[in-house]
Amino acid sequence: MRLDKLIEEKLSTTRKELKRLFQQRKVLIDGQVEQKQNRNVDSQLHEIIVAGTRLTTDAHYFLLHKPAGVVTAKKDSRFQTVTQLLRPADFNPAIYPVGRLDRDTSGLLLLTDNGQLGYDLLQPDLKVQKTYYALVNEKVTIADVHAFEQGICFLDGTRCQPAELVILSATEKSSAVLLTINEGKFHQVKKMFLACGKKVTRLTRIKMGPLELPQDLALGDYRPLERSELRALKKYFR
Repeated sequence: MRLDKLIEEKLSTTRKELKRLFQQRKVLIDGQVEQKQNRNVDSQLHEIIVAGTRLTTDAHYFLLHKPAGVVTAKKDSRFQTVTQLLRPADFNPAIYPVGRLDRDTSGLLLLTDNGQLGYDLLQPDLKVQKTYYALVNEKVTIADVHAFEQGICFLDGTRCQPAELVILSATEKSSAVLLTINEGKFHQVKKMFLACGKKVTRLTRIKMGPLELPQDLALGDYRPLERSELRALKKYFR
């Protein structure tokens, strides 16, 4: 949550009073004077002391195993959305999916009402890696691995950043691979393989930054982030 919004909400300050708290160096994060009013904070990760009062936040973070066929959105007129998978007790209108998975793509998706964290996780300068497990309809070769390392160029001329392609198995009719990318262009993984003359027949995201898809999390199910997982995201709180 933005620090200034938290102070206004918890201490009922005016904008003038808020500004004075920062000027008087009465805002401490983890024991250090904080001057950045729009800093993103969470009391599960930070000690937030303002004018001697400890403040707490109540943000929610859910790790979802998204099934194919469900839309990564809050509302859709035709298809079920990822937020509709939340149980009534966990739902609130501010929760939204961080990033996007295509409707026919499954895998790890972070849902949260911490909008600033979601925004920062998608910023190109942070280069948050995403890893996918993919089935491809042809043999993936070492030449493809090298092409991905150099940066695939889409058929429309758009060039991708270098990506890591690992071949798990490969026959003339199908291949299983792991692909790690640092960006999130529209339909990027599918377009990268299409540029190599191959088609992705199944795609699952298994990792996003420090978060990994738990093997015991059933398709369509979700759970709150564990404390260790949230701590791993601390560096993205800016």
